[in-house]
Amino acid sequence: MRLAAKNICFKIGEKKILDDVSVNFDENKKISIIGPNGAGKSTLLKILCLLNENFSGRVTLDGEDIKNFGRKKISQVIAILPQEKNAPNDTTVKQLANFGRFPHRKIFSDTSLEDEKAVEWALEVTKLKKFENRQVSSLSGGERQRAWLAMTLAQKPKILLLDEPTTYLDIAHQLEVMEIINSVNKNFGITVISVLHDINHARIYSDEIIVIKNGKIFSAGEPKKILTVSSVEKIFEVKADIFKNSSGIEMVIPMKCFS
Repeated sequence: MRLAAKNICFKIGEKKILDDVSVNFDENKKISIIGPNGAGKSTLLKILCLLNENFSGRVTLDGEDIKNFGRKKISQVIAILPQEKNAPNDTTVKQLANFGRFPHRKIFSDTSLEDEKAVEWALEVTKLKKFENRQVSSLSGGERQRAWLAMTLAQKPKILLLDEPTTYLDIAHQLEVMEIINSVNKNFGITVISVLHDINHARIYSDEIIVIKNGKIFSAGEPKKILTVSSVEKIFEVKADIFKNSSGIEMVIPMKCFS
């Protein structure tokens, strides 16, 4: 399903957080949303799945206003992995993944074969099968993030929203999470919309980058065209340079802050 935001505005008091934001998210693509802190990136992500309903404008799924869908239907189509998340201390990895099946169940119904298959698939994709009986609270940061990712994947969404999925992870676990995200998009056709801080992750792992600055769409398009030395200077107010790594992939390296 195709997700779109049209003329989205959101204010806190008199402060505009998002100001007339319109953007289309193509199906089966990896789209990264980047920009300075406080630009409105996470707010937009919450609006896209109606976790935040206090906005003007429209969010549509295949052209229909998302507010016409019930909460359950939205959760069957869109899954979100927010920055802050909590589960009871004794929750196991498998139980957490199983929470992702709630949108597909009838009230008081037992776990179905379809539920079991979806959970097994999510644990396999996130490489957590061997940890399924471990308590989530006992896992490392990278393993814990994959467990939450497994929960969202168990929803079997068509659209996956990720709010800074690699924050607080070391380099190895950051890459592990990004590769899993890349895999589910490539192999299962899930549209992935991520808020990212690492501009090189955005550059390497995206089909399209959307830049938000001061609550407005600053630019959008192909990663190499969006993240240039001059654009990084304008977006983040830092001097940057571009280098090629040993694989020939261009990397944008911030060199100096202007302020």
